[in-house]
Amino acid sequence: MTDTQTAQELLTPQEVAMLFGVDPKTVTRWARAGRLNAIRTLGGHRRYLGSEVRALITPSIPTQASSRD
Repeated sequence: MTDTQTAQELLTPQEVAMLFGVDPKTVTRWARAGRLNAIRTLGGHRRYLGSEVRALITPSIPTQASSRD
């Protein structure tokens, strides 16, 4: 899978729930509360960007430069 495909991947609430180990209803509550950005399909279903979900699972850790004099 290329970077472009990964960035555009849309996940269902069930898939997000499996990644976090929670119930799909919890994912819906997170979206309603603004904790997750949801995209609405034409049918009204929520979808989540895979890149955003994965960023929440593995947050980037800022590197600390050690100063040695």
